[in-house]
Amino acid sequence: MADHCGPRLSGRRYVSPNGSDRSSRRPMRRKLPQVLTAGLILATATGCSYNWEDFPRLGMPTPVTEEAPTILSLWQGSWAAALITGILVWGLIIWSVIFHRRSRTKVEVPPQTRYNMPIEALYTVTPLIIVSVLFYFTARDESKLLSLSPKPAHTINVVGYQWSWGFNYVENVPGVEGDAKADKNLSSIPDKYLEAFPENAGGVYDAGIPGDRNPQTGNPGPTLWLPKGEKVRFVLTSRDVIHSFWVVPFLFKQDVIPGHTNVFEVTPNQEGTFLGKCAELCGVDHSRMLFNVKVVSPERYQQHLKELAEKGQTGYIPSGIEQTDPARNAEKNQL
Repeated sequence: MADHCGPRLSGRRYVSPNGSDRSSRRPMRRKLPQVLTAGLILATATGCSYNWEDFPRLGMPTPVTEEAPTILSLWQGSWAAALITGILVWGLIIWSVIFHRRSRTKVEVPPQTRYNMPIEALYTVTPLIIVSVLFYFTARDESKLLSLSPKPAHTINVVGYQWSWGFNYVENVPGVEGDAKADKNLSSIPDKYLEAFPENAGGVYDAGIPGDRNPQTGNPGPTLWLPKGEKVRFVLTSRDVIHSFWVVPFLFKQDVIPGHTNVFEVTPNQEGTFLGKCAELCGVDHSRMLFNVKVVSPERYQQHLKELAEKGQTGYIPSGIEQTDPARNAEKNQL
């Protein structure tokens, strides 16, 4: 009689009167968090390995240097990893709400899970893996972007001052005599960067004021000229407070710090006039520290240097705060 009056038991297996097997569904529910977590880690690890042109720029401008796609790719990969993480987290929340909601027929407190070591290890290790993967890609790309070549094709000392910008073109300009390595106006630049300057570079300069305007676009600020397809090293120095040199379509900015010289290199690959600005709050007229970047052919660039020389803008403007030799060369060699 007992065999026909109640549910059929077979070991731990429970078969409901309608023929469904509840125990067969439980392993799948237990495995779902592990499967989703594995997918999250895999997606994060591969989120930065693709061609940036295959995806939206997500608010970033079109890159105009050979180095900028590296930054854009990192930006897109971070967004992709964040989106996948969000979808998985939202999925787990919705799954928990649906499959672990309170029963309408039962009012007892559901089983409580305490001190489950596998789960605790899972939600501790998983975020560490995600952060480590993102850190790896960031460190890899940063190292690549800040690497310096032994002899760049061009060197420009960008001088920040309240409330505009000056540009020392460290170049061998026909008819201009001098030596950038020994010029007292560049004495605040460490020797490790002076050594990469061209020999006997008299150079030319352009010193801006907030009221300057680009003659072609009418945009405010002085204009920095760059040659297309040739590597340019920027040596950043300040004469007063901390500024930040930011050319928007370069997708890159770096602080301009008094008493400390920052350096980076780019290779422009698209002609045009682009906007630049100070990205560090540097005082009351910070918003007026604007400039333009004009990328032209190498021939037109050389012609512009000659035009500056013809205007009498030869030599160099003071690059920064005067420093003693030990202070100027205190930093380790980064080349």
